[in-house]
Amino acid sequence: MAKRKLNRRQQWRVDKVHEERTQRAQKRERDISRQMKAGDLSEEQEGMVIAHFGQLLDIEALEGEDKGEIHRCYVRANIDSLVTGDKVIWRAGKDLTGVIEARVERQTLLQRPDNYGNLKPVAANIDFIVIVIAPEPEPFQGLIDRYIVAAETVGIPPVVLLNKTDLLTEENRKPLDEMMDLYESLGYHTIRASAKTEDGEGMKELLAWLDNHTSVFVGQSGVGKSSLIQELLPEHNIRIGDLSENTRKGTHTTTTAKLFHLPSGGDLVDSPGIREFGLWHIGGQELLEGFIEFRPHLGYCRFRDCKHQNEPKCAINAAVESGEITQRRMDSYRHIKNAIEDQNARGLTLRE
Repeated sequence: MAKRKLNRRQQWRVDKVHEERTQRAQKRERDISRQMKAGDLSEEQEGMVIAHFGQLLDIEALEGEDKGEIHRCYVRANIDSLVTGDKVIWRAGKDLTGVIEARVERQTLLQRPDNYGNLKPVAANIDFIVIVIAPEPEPFQGLIDRYIVAAETVGIPPVVLLNKTDLLTEENRKPLDEMMDLYESLGYHTIRASAKTEDGEGMKELLAWLDNHTSVFVGQSGVGKSSLIQELLPEHNIRIGDLSENTRKGTHTTTTAKLFHLPSGGDLVDSPGIREFGLWHIGGQELLEGFIEFRPHLGYCRFRDCKHQNEPKCAINAAVESGEITQRRMDSYRHIKNAIEDQNARGLTLRE
């Protein structure tokens, strides 16, 4: 997106904020140096980011005498942004404080773009992305497919979880079953669950799937992500929001991504509710490859620059006609592609 030209006063404010941040960073570095000289910091050890609170992060000690303890830590100025799930090298201080010295190389990184096209990290070292949907708020396939494309792009396997099955009715059961059947047919793992049914439908299956893995719950606000975590972790006090009576959309209750340990040995990251999940940062080829059933047909169109609209001998359209690609997924692809192009027209570039 083309940068907006700032007037003199706006530029002064930007410079002032930058100067204040620099001064705070320099002060932290001086404080850290004093603590190290005074012997108030431990030897370097490995830890994990449990939660992020502005300039401070909660770090869980993974080794040594402090193993299992949570320390509220500062970050050295030369370290790139850290997110929940990151492994770090840090030093413990007094009174459950500490200093983060370095970040360990990430295995995976889940990111989402903001309204300006800048990528915002969400969580690191994730094994599964659990896409949570529910009968209310009503799910739409475009949003689910955005999550799936995002997962495919970063190489993190997605799982589609239909939560709140106790809210299924004669009116909404058929379209939801069809949606879940579609993702099952594509090879994605699906789970149906409810924490409110008498037998806790699907909860044991969900817990078994999360066992010994690090997963992140994503989905619209109000689909019950925090309620599921409360059921899986009853000893934690998870703030839960109700649906708006007017919009039947969820209210945001999670304000920062936080990692929880499951009794089974797995880890779970609860991320802020996301109603929209833009893909403005990915290119046209990445979008195509994000629809896994498209992949066998890529490169077989008559024209190299085929837009997969009405071009003759388009391999993707031929696959739709033969039933290898469903019209529903094709429509979803085109909807996402058009949304990216619309955003591109407003200043962002769709990378090829």
